[in-house]
Amino acid sequence: MLAAKVLPLSSSNSLSSSKKYSHFVEPPPNHHHFTPNNLNFKLTATTKSPFITSCLKSSLSLLDSSHDSSIPPQLQVNIYSESLPFIQKFRGKTIVVKYGGAAMKSESLQSSVIRDLVLLSCVGLRIVFVHGGGPEINHWLTRLNIQPNFLNGLRVTDASTMEIVSMVLVGKVNKHLVSLINKAGATAVGLSGIDGRLFTAKPNPNSAQLGFVGDIATVDPSLLFPLINTNHIPVIASVAADEEGQSYNINADTAAGELAAALGAEKLILLTDVVGILEDKEDTGSLVKEIDIKGVKRMVEEGKIAGGMIPKVNCCVRSIAQGVRTASIIDGRVPHSLLLEILTDQGAGTMITG
Repeated sequence: MLAAKVLPLSSSNSLSSSKKYSHFVEPPPNHHHFTPNNLNFKLTATTKSPFITSCLKSSLSLLDSSHDSSIPPQLQVNIYSESLPFIQKFRGKTIVVKYGGAAMKSESLQSSVIRDLVLLSCVGLRIVFVHGGGPEINHWLTRLNIQPNFLNGLRVTDASTMEIVSMVLVGKVNKHLVSLINKAGATAVGLSGIDGRLFTAKPNPNSAQLGFVGDIATVDPSLLFPLINTNHIPVIASVAADEEGQSYNINADTAAGELAAALGAEKLILLTDVVGILEDKEDTGSLVKEIDIKGVKRMVEEGKIAGGMIPKVNCCVRSIAQGVRTASIIDGRVPHSLLLEILTDQGAGTMITG
């Protein structure tokens, strides 16, 4: 059984000992995001029943395929009961998940992530899924005899590369993920940052070297609210266009963080190829389970956070400063790390708070 492998028992069902959830941080004045007056949508009678029926079928299938007969029935029931306070805490809240890295390359991990998303959606979380697709882009560039090129961790994107990036992310990876989510029992809708002007891009300051690599100028999430309201899972490729219609390759972590802020999300989760923030970069056992923004800045100054982790923590810090309650960098290589992060107080990486 899936849940039995990831939800530890504790001595109490109380959340008092939980590591999670800082107080709400107000967004800074005059920030560029659109924020609706009311995010607490209610299901309509016409959408609720089909959605629940689909979820029940999916959940039952999942339990049947994952059942471990060695786990006593009473223990199984206890484990389900232990997850209740966490489900109550997050039910009806928006969770933005950025997906990429090792969890995307491995079929088994991909299946695990998708099933976890569907499970969380079934119990009432409002999931928004943002993805990149670096390995797939590299594969197709190589097939077309275009050499992938990177500068400071960002893909150098000339006109030919940008064309391949759009084709792979929007046309292939995005629709594949939508299909997997639909197959698992939820209903997904595939989008890119171009659709509905979800993201408006601007050139990166280093555009002379990077080409069509963009930053996000504005976010307008109004297209997403009807989808979230009807229990669809938006699946968003990290491609955007500027006001002139020029397409840009957008870092998926950045896209997820800015979108989480615009949606007023409860939580941002980055699925990565590392265990989280480490006190000692050479010791994977030195995981920092929870840290606030001041602590992150101190670790950057001390050189404990460096390289590819800096853009990730900056993305998290920026989203929290704009109103997201917590942001977590978790290890996407760990099966069911999403469930560990959301449905237990153990977590699956590093949680950053305000």
